[in-house]
Amino acid sequence: MRLRGSAAVETVDTLLRADEIDYNQDTGDVEARGNAYFENFEREERLEADRIEYNLRDERGKFYGVRGSTPAKVELRPGLLRTANPFVFRGQWAERIGRRYILHDGFITNCKLPNPWWVLRGRRFDIVPGERAIASRPIFRLKGVPLFYLPYFYKSLADQPRKSGFLMPNIGTSSRRGKMIGLGYFWAINRSYDVTYRSQYFTQRGFAHHVDLRGKPMQKADFNMILYGVQDKGRKQSDGTRVKEGGYLLTFNGRAELPKGFFARGEVNYLSSFLFRQSFTESFNEAVFSEVHSRGFVRKDWSGYSFTARFERSENYQGQKVDDRISIRHLPQVEFRQRDREIFRNLPIWFSFESVAGLLRRSQPLFQTRQFVERVDFAPRVMGALRWKDISLLPYAGIRETHYGSSFQQRPSVALGALDITGQGLLRSSQEYGAELILPSLERVFAAPKWLGGEKLKHVIEARGGYRRVRGIGDFDRYIRFDETELLSNTEEIDYSLSNRLYVKQNGVVRELLSWQLWQKRYLDPTFGGAIEPGVRNTLLTQTAMTGFAFLDGARKYSPVVSSVQVNPTRLIGVEWRSDYDTIRRRVINSSLQANIRTQSFFISAGHNHVRSSPVLSSSSNQFIGLLGVGRSDLRGWSAGFSAVYDFRVAKLTYNTTQVSYNSDCCGISFQFRRFDVGPRKENQWRAAFAISNIGSFGTLKRQERLF
Repeated sequence: MRLRGSAAVETVDTLLRADEIDYNQDTGDVEARGNAYFENFEREERLEADRIEYNLRDERGKFYGVRGSTPAKVELRPGLLRTANPFVFRGQWAERIGRRYILHDGFITNCKLPNPWWVLRGRRFDIVPGERAIASRPIFRLKGVPLFYLPYFYKSLADQPRKSGFLMPNIGTSSRRGKMIGLGYFWAINRSYDVTYRSQYFTQRGFAHHVDLRGKPMQKADFNMILYGVQDKGRKQSDGTRVKEGGYLLTFNGRAELPKGFFARGEVNYLSSFLFRQSFTESFNEAVFSEVHSRGFVRKDWSGYSFTARFERSENYQGQKVDDRISIRHLPQVEFRQRDREIFRNLPIWFSFESVAGLLRRSQPLFQTRQFVERVDFAPRVMGALRWKDISLLPYAGIRETHYGSSFQQRPSVALGALDITGQGLLRSSQEYGAELILPSLERVFAAPKWLGGEKLKHVIEARGGYRRVRGIGDFDRYIRFDETELLSNTEEIDYSLSNRLYVKQNGVVRELLSWQLWQKRYLDPTFGGAIEPGVRNTLLTQTAMTGFAFLDGARKYSPVVSSVQVNPTRLIGVEWRSDYDTIRRRVINSSLQANIRTQSFFISAGHNHVRSSPVLSSSSNQFIGLLGVGRSDLRGWSAGFSAVYDFRVAKLTYNTTQVSYNSDCCGISFQFRRFDVGPRKENQWRAAFAISNIGSFGTLKRQERLF
């Protein structure tokens, strides 16, 4: 058949159109000339060419002056630049063999033509749609400028890609580490396990290694383990000597659903030294956070009961020396609890209990317990509920029995402030009772002001109070502090709080506009049964349950007044201010202010933390934390951000980051400058990343280190 003028040949899954078509029905050969068009309906493949020679039966053919596209595979991963543009390819000629396309002397891009931002040019592209694409000796060009050459490039086109191979190299520079070059390899061990290894070389410090092992041993179980270490040559001093700051960090996270309704969760963190974290971490929060926590548990919940077997290890570094730390371990510890359960059907009385048994250890420079110190704790509790009109009274009573296998014994030299550990057991018996009073809320509805844009405004006042008494705890200083269990002390106290809330109704939807809560405690036992030691920092459970800031350095009749204010004028603006006013010192001893404003293309976050308590209680602090950003990382155009941490005590920026990005329709480029000035670390870092939509990024700026 010789077809002329808008010719077309169509089968069940293939369409060929051209100005001229010669079709041999016996062999299935087709030759199309002039504005030739090829489409496969099943695989959504579309090609344009000057001339096509194709066999409809064998699905083999050649395309001359080929132009084609394939639908974009949009992955909704955080930090991955996305576009709906299809991948476009052009070449001198191409051939199709079954499902394979081999493109000769061509290029691939997902930018809009005729002036694409980037192209990957190569002499040969071997493409299997939906499976993979291989380029031989390609050259990546940005706006016509060649950026890098690769002898071999592989890109998976599968829905769930999984293929071993080398990762994109990265380069960078740092004023403290020198030039940096890195290379990585991804090993897909099998369907359930894979390993990523990255090695980076710093010209001034040595090699850094990063190993990421992921696994899914069962359908309902998975884990992720990361090991990061640096073989440090040492930081060069002015006299030519070097101070080594190397080390390693191990992180493990795992979860599993077990038979019989049990489930397990685990998190392990091990740090070789705090100096290593300060010197090589890429996060400011990690650089100033001196604690390391590991915990894991196996648990089952049923019919109001819970059983938990857990381990926990916490380390608090007091300085940069390896041994200058406090280490507390719970291994193992078994917990059995019952939630509040009604005892009698017609009486408002509920019963609950907690029971904990475990082996513990504490180690620090001044003392060290034995490897396993037994502790058994049992605490039953009875609670009632009495209601009259809108007034609720919730009385409760309970006892707590705790056995310790070791305790403190005062040394002869009390002036040293140190204690001896003795193997003598200790039994602590305490009784607790009290009641909580909830008064009826006072409410009033007003017409909302016009500037709020709402229909109604509602003001609510809530008041509540309580009484609590704990007795039976003697020898408070003999208990070894493992956790909050040892912070329980004798006390007789009254607490009271007052809350004001404003609600606004807009288009039938009610939201909280403002809330302000004031809370204070009155201590009827100022010395807490003799647990208070004057002139030093005391930590008791009654204090930690109220505020995170220490205030007990002597006998007190009143706690500070805790104030918490939250304001949300709109859904995009939020302000929160928490402060503690000490009635004895007659000043605000700590204040924390946080404000956030966000629009479609603009955001501001600012925070101020100020601690003014006595040096005996805590060190003074006065810091400002701010973040400013313009633009969005997922939209086309420019975006920029700046964050900083300023310490008013030393009048310097301890950390700041500046980032500038530009996104086109198919790619984006980002530059970032960061500066650390924390402890011994004074470092400037320059980072950059080039991202290709729906593919990935190349450079030293990682997703978790971006401002947005």
